[in-house]
Order: sequence, then C-alpha cells, then structure tokens
Amino acid sequence: MKIDVVESELNKAQTALEKFHNNITIFGSARIAQDDPLAKAAYQLGKSLSNNGFNVLTGAGPGIMSSANRGAFEGKSKSIGLNIKLPKEQKPNPYLDECLVFEHFFTRKVMLIKHADACVFFPGGFGTADELMEILTLVQTRKGKQIKILLFDSEFWTPLLTWFGNLEQRQYINPVDLASFEMVDRVEQILERLEA
Repeated sequence: MKIDVVESELNKAQTALEKFHNNITIFGSARIAQDDPLAKAAYQLGKSLSNNGFNVLTGAGPGIMSSANRGAFEGKSKSIGLNIKLPKEQKPNPYLDECLVFEHFFTRKVMLIKHADACVFFPGGFGTADELMEILTLVQTRKGKQIKILLFDSEFWTPLLTWFGNLEQRQYINPVDLASFEMVDRVEQILERLEA
C-alpha cells in the first residue's frame, strides 16, 4: 500500500463528492440476481429516493448495487458509484451519473460513509458486514457523524441482533449502542424514517 495513492484517492473522491448533498448510501450483496425480491426492493428504493431529492451512492457493482443505481438513474437525482479494482475486475454497473474508482477498500468505505446522510444495509456477505461494523463503530465512538442506519429484511438481520444482545449482556457494548440502528422490511418504512 502506497500512502501517496491513498492520499490521492481520498482527495479526488472528496473533490468529486463534496458537490453532492442529500446522499443515501445503499450497501448489499453483489451476488443477488436482478430478479430476486431483494433486488427489486433495492430498485424501488433507489427510484423512490431519487424522486424524493436524494442522491444514491453505492459500491458501483452488480447485485443490490446495480439495482439501487438503476432505480436512482431512472429517477430525478444522481446515481453515484464508488467502484473498486479487484483481481477479477469488478466492472461498474451501467446506471451511474458519476463513477469513482478506488484501489483500496478502506478509502472507498470512508467516502461511502462520510458523504452519507443515512445508510441502508440490504443482506450481504463479508463486505456488507464489514461496512456495517465500521459505521456502527464510528457512530458508537462518535468518530463519525450521527446518521440513520437502516437494516433491510429483519429476518436476515435477526441472528446478528441476537449476537448483539449477547454482547450487551456481557457488557461488551452498551444498551444505547443497540439504538443506533433500526430494522425495516418495506421501502416505505425507509422513506418514513428518512423524513422523521
């Protein structure tokens, strides 16, 4: 890892993203097919957010990211992707008004979180879990701004919440930490929470 590359990535992304306001970042699996109900919900969310004045940020890839970007791209606001270079190259999805490319996951993650007014987490794997834990830690330690964190599909996230409850019982986290996010099951609930 070269420090000058990291600095350059952060500076370029900051310059590109600082002109966008009212941003919602959507995280979720790259492996979900476009005909999956979750992908359809991500599309509906992207379009609804875009038509309600929110720009949509994603990791620019396939799956949930592509669905959310497609919805936003068809809406009134901007569809923005922060793509990552991988050994098996991840091509940016075609539904982007603006696309930034990153060498490092952590610089990409910083920008996806820093420029978000809220984050929505669809089901996903290690990458999605990493992104969720990062933002929960930033909110818990007040190293990041206090933003709304919404977990879509309560059935998927309930085992994680059970584990969080175990952490709270052992006093590894505080009860207030469990109030830093909320589970939702419908796109309409997300829009309601963003307006609250």
